Amino acid sequence: MDSIATEQKAGVDDRFDTTRITAAVDALAEQYQGREDAFRTAMAQLLKAELIAARAAAQAILLKDRHGRRCAERLCHVQDEIIRILYSAATRHLYRSPIPSGAERMAVVATGGYGRGLMAPESDIDLLFILPYKQTAWGEQVAEAILYCLWDMGLKVGHATRSVDESIRQARGDMTIRTAILETRFLTGDKPLYEELVERFDKEVVQGTASEFVTAKLAEREERHRRGGQSRYLVEPNVKDGKGALRDLHTLFWIAKYVYRVRDTHELVARGVFDAQEYRSFRRCADFLWSVRCNLHFYSGRAEERLSFDLQREIAIRLGYTSHPGMQDVERFMKHYFLVAKEVGNLTAILCAKLEDQQAKPAPVLSRMMARLRPTAARRRVPDSDDFIVDNNRINVAAPDVFKHDPVNLIRIFRLAQKNNLAFHPDAMRDVTRSLGLINAGLRENPEANRLFMEILTSDNAEIVLRRMNETGVLGHFIRAFGKIVSMMQFNMYHHYTVDEHLIRCIGFLQDIERGGNEEFALASDLMRKSRPEHRAVIYIATLLHDVAKGRPEDHSIAGAKVARRLCPRLGFSPADTELVAWLIEEHLTMSTVAQSRDLSDRKTIENFAAVVQSVEQMKLLTILTTADIRGVGPGVWNGWKAQLLRSLYYETEPVLTGGFSEVDRGKRLAAAHAEFRMAFAEWPKDELDAYIARHYPAYWLKVELPRKIRHARFVRSSEQAGHKLAINVGFDEVRGVTELTIFAADHPWLLSIIAGACASAGANIVDAQIYTTTDGRALDTISISREYERDEDEGRRATRIGEMIEDVLEGKLRLPEAVARRTVRSKAKPFVIEPEVTINNQWSDRYTVIEVSGLDRPGLLYELTTAISKLNLNIASAHVATFGERARDVFYVTDLLGAQINAPTRQAAIKSALTHVMAGDKAVQPAA
Repeated sequence: MDSIATEQKAGVDDRFDTTRITAAVDALAEQYQGREDAFRTAMAQLLKAELIAARAAAQAILLKDRHGRRCAERLCHVQDEIIRILYSAATRHLYRSPIPSGAERMAVVATGGYGRGLMAPESDIDLLFILPYKQTAWGEQVAEAILYCLWDMGLKVGHATRSVDESIRQARGDMTIRTAILETRFLTGDKPLYEELVERFDKEVVQGTASEFVTAKLAEREERHRRGGQSRYLVEPNVKDGKGALRDLHTLFWIAKYVYRVRDTHELVARGVFDAQEYRSFRRCADFLWSVRCNLHFYSGRAEERLSFDLQREIAIRLGYTSHPGMQDVERFMKHYFLVAKEVGNLTAILCAKLEDQQAKPAPVLSRMMARLRPTAARRRVPDSDDFIVDNNRINVAAPDVFKHDPVNLIRIFRLAQKNNLAFHPDAMRDVTRSLGLINAGLRENPEANRLFMEILTSDNAEIVLRRMNETGVLGHFIRAFGKIVSMMQFNMYHHYTVDEHLIRCIGFLQDIERGGNEEFALASDLMRKSRPEHRAVIYIATLLHDVAKGRPEDHSIAGAKVARRLCPRLGFSPADTELVAWLIEEHLTMSTVAQSRDLSDRKTIENFAAVVQSVEQMKLLTILTTADIRGVGPGVWNGWKAQLLRSLYYETEPVLTGGFSEVDRGKRLAAAHAEFRMAFAEWPKDELDAYIARHYPAYWLKVELPRKIRHARFVRSSEQAGHKLAINVGFDEVRGVTELTIFAADHPWLLSIIAGACASAGANIVDAQIYTTTDGRALDTISISREYERDEDEGRRATRIGEMIEDVLEGKLRLPEAVARRTVRSKAKPFVIEPEVTINNQWSDRYTVIEVSGLDRPGLLYELTTAISKLNLNIASAHVATFGERARDVFYVTDLLGAQINAPTRQAAIKSALTHVMAGDKAVQPAA
């Protein structure tokens, strides 16, 4: 973007001696005189060795000074010199023209990212060979000599050869070519030819087309964001093309350069687009993103642009981040990354506002029409306030000092915009950001400010308004605990967004729940209607704050409850409601844990959960919070199975809390489930339907969602009609990205272990399992495995192989330990470190000992665990298998061989030790099956 001359003076070229290398090329030309191919090969080898050495030196400097922009400038300078050396060699040694004609002129020009004077280590090189008229034999030979040598060096080169006329003609009709020419930079050759292109491009292409160009570039940006995921807070961002990443900065500069005809970004200050502070922010963002990108390329050895989990920690270390209590080094690095992405978004908004003021970027069509019809209404006073105006349907300040005059306006502007359905004018948001210093203790304690904030939180479109409050910094300054988790990522594969983005999304889903009509939230919506009206604000503030203490050394649920106890009185909550908010935050993980990893048909599970929730009203609120929380984690995390588990847990617990009375008691719910199934599945005769319903225990009917029940019925019937001892049905859940194997077989003590082993032998990683036994001794198990292939047909064939393995093991044709050992070769170390935990508990069930294991997931883990448990002479009565990103959490209800709980401390210690070794991956101590 900016000139690299300053950096060259600072010693960019002291590791790439152009004079020395040119002399070496000249010596090679003399040595291989008359042998052009040998000369080209020797020259390519020489330049490749010099480039490798220069890149190594650039990487060493980068690791020392951590300045990515300077690194990108160094690498670009080296590439410039190589192309100049090649052009010189081609025109002096290979295709020398003693008396060149007017057509034997050429300008070699850098375009695209290379044209900006910045290159990542593995970036493509984009070149334009400019000719005065049409292609000549001389021009073709010189261009080919340069290109072939670059290719022989292993470089990726994009190129075009055009005359000036052709370049202008194509730029008029193709926005990509227009953008490339916009970023051209002269390298070598005939400079007047290049200057002719620039002059004609300005006059014949750029003039009068600013609006067209801006519209196209912003539309291109929106489409790129749509393809990559709209949020800039995705936890594995793309450093080049993601929202808030380098391409957005490039788009800013393309637009500014086209509209304002500037060459360097610092000229935008003189043009009044950015002030000095915003320009410094622009530079800081670019410097940081270039540091990340250059380190990504160097470390991976390829043009890697995605900051994936397995690269994040290494880049964090390279950039000098260290761990702090409660936050890992990688989490501190990623928080910085997302803060930069947020700032890039702010800069984009500022530029767009400036363009709209100058009408370079067209206002929305409806706004333009309304402005023509009612010109006096384009700017009018906002209802209920003299401090704000409506400017083309966007809220703006009426005077420069509205925030200084009354700091409550920093909250009021958001409430007025929400109340009057107004967008935010970027100039107003700019003023808000500059006024953050006014948010002090006095404003935080101001009753009016807190009342307005609660109105924002509990009114329509709260998610949109809260996100704008967060982007401007108001939310984090007004609620300081929230400010600590802004842009904070959680270094795991379960959460898709940063903590602040997750909380704001949860508010959006909570409003979906309250509106009703969405079948996936049916229970939560029903409970929202039935809960006490005075608790509506309670559930909203609890949802906003439930993860607000992430990143602290203390458990975030306990620390979050403390935050709520301090904050809620300020927001106008009574002592009783404050304590209820604190309780919801402290227990916000309890319901999902119990629902997904406990046996809901075990009376003790329900009694223990009832003791935690204490009342039906608290359970209602906890169910609503749990639903919003799971749904807000990311796409595919919430599903019908989890909804059904929460529903079962709620209705099983309700009669315990009400002393036997339930709005829907268990018998009625069971009858309703049977009736629902009969109504939806009328394709069987009544007698056959009655017999099938009787084959399943009540837990099956209460815990499995209806569509799955229907699939099971058809599958069981077809399997038995075909006479299969073992049958497997394959399904695909595109939302969760898993393949589901439903297995119908004779029940067997080792069946789960056999299924797990067969999956491991096929390289399939189990992410969850639903295990049921029929009254006639058949097992109906649904195992979800991570997809390996894109095509369903390929996944189906893999599932068939797994089924054949299970059958072979049951018939004694195959020994699993050998098959698993052949397949489950230890893969490279994962970026995550999770200490194994094994808990043995006799208080969670009256009949069984409950073993809960948690640790880093890996292929074959469930097989190793179930095999170890069986070898420990334990019977598995039920298993609850789940993964949360990279973390596996499996719960087994077991007894000894006589059907009793495991009470002896020494026996419990032996079990814990063995399973801890399995979780840690210690093959030496695993029992051999």
